[in-house]
Amino acid sequence: MAADHLVQRWFALTREELPALSGAREWPVHLDHCFQRILLDNATGGPWRETIASPAYRNATDEQLGLAIALGEQAIAGALDMDQLNDKSLAWRGKRKGRTKRPGLC
Repeated sequence: MAADHLVQRWFALTREELPALSGAREWPVHLDHCFQRILLDNATGGPWRETIASPAYRNATDEQLGLAIALGEQAIAGALDMDQLNDKSLAWRGKRKGRTKRPGLC
């Protein structure tokens, strides 16, 4: 189980900071659960549910959640491309790349 300070940071990052930047950065997603999927998949090297029981914020290790947070922070800093992270996540899941126009989907 991840430490409380990591869980708090995780939710601030994925529920507030990343969604707030989504429009200006023209990222392919804007919903919190989409950012969570992208970051967790990239932190675990595949669909996160293959290595972390749901809910991830309760069951991820400090290392897993810390890496996911670091990826999000790097995207905010411009050091990582959220589009590329999303494409990798979708590829691991066997889903089509590209932006969706349907609200709530990511």
